[in-house]
Amino acid sequence: MAGNIEARLQELGIELPTAATPAANYVPFHISKNQLFISGQLPLIAGGPDFKGKVGTDIDVETAAKAAKACAINILAQAKSALGELDRIEQCLKLGGFVNSTPDFADHPEVVNGASNFLVEVLGDKGRHTRFAVGAGSLPRGVAVEIDALFAIQ
Repeated sequence: MAGNIEARLQELGIELPTAATPAANYVPFHISKNQLFISGQLPLIAGGPDFKGKVGTDIDVETAAKAAKACAINILAQAKSALGELDRIEQCLKLGGFVNSTPDFADHPEVVNGASNFLVEVLGDKGRHTRFAVGAGSLPRGVAVEIDALFAIQ
């Protein structure tokens, strides 16, 4: 039976993809006591838009925020893979957001809001978190955004 978080995803019309496997020598998640660490997730969703390019020249802020939301969807897919049940999430503690941007781009927070807003929409107050949003000269696979996460879990 689906829990509250999965029911909320269903209400929003969001189907979690299969959690991505690592592309290098790392693990997609790690559980330590009551914390779940999720490795950086890219905005790659099968059949979805291609969020590649630099924010500030190739991609606008609105599109980059959609890429950040796709990262958050992949974060929840990894959490589901790690926990089996998303209702084990007690709190999203932190997001780390990297934006592939031009040197003069300054709207990183607005981009990462795509992930932050989505997690609050799905998790409610459990989705409120600390975070950072920084620019990067490039990101893996040429994507516009990469986001990692830390959750408190039961």
